[in-house]
Amino acid sequence: MLQIILVRPGATDYDVQGRIQGALDIPMNEQGNTELTQTIEELRDKAIEAIYAPRSQPALQTAEALGKGLGVKLKKLAGLQSLNMGLWQGMLIDDVRRKQPKVYRQWQEQPENICPPEGEMLGAADERVRTALTKLLKRHKEGVFALVVPEPLLSLARRFLTHGQLGDLWKAPNGHGRFEIVAVTAEETVVPSA
Repeated sequence: MLQIILVRPGATDYDVQGRIQGALDIPMNEQGNTELTQTIEELRDKAIEAIYAPRSQPALQTAEALGKGLGVKLKKLAGLQSLNMGLWQGMLIDDVRRKQPKVYRQWQEQPENICPPEGEMLGAADERVRTALTKLLKRHKEGVFALVVPEPLLSLARRFLTHGQLGDLWKAPNGHGRFEIVAVTAEETVVPSA
């Protein structure tokens, strides 16, 4: 059995303000550092063998601190950089809801069919997540590793690993700096691409 610990990066000022961060590199704030300290303590007894993270600033900051705090090696992982939200980046989520109510609703109900203006389709990000996780599942058949990844990619990763639902991408479950453990058998999870 393999356990994958999905870790959300610590909070940034954009998170606190309710802004869309997308692919912008915004550093963690004081709240993010506090969340991270608590996460390190909660993960101390989990026997994590490796920590993977993309090169985006809050994810990398979180992963580096986890690695240092837990004495675990960090491995940078290509393909899991955050979704490019185009012209929405930096906007308040409430502004998108108010100014573009139809698009906002569609992003809640059918996010795969919406592309933020000058942004990236969720399907492209989903393919990146599937490719990266498939490689990791071939490398790790058992044990425990942590994957630090921003939303909405964390939701895509959870869906791939559990064959579950995507949910509302405007609301990241469990908050920033939190984690969830997904137990999988690699053979059941890896699905050939169509």
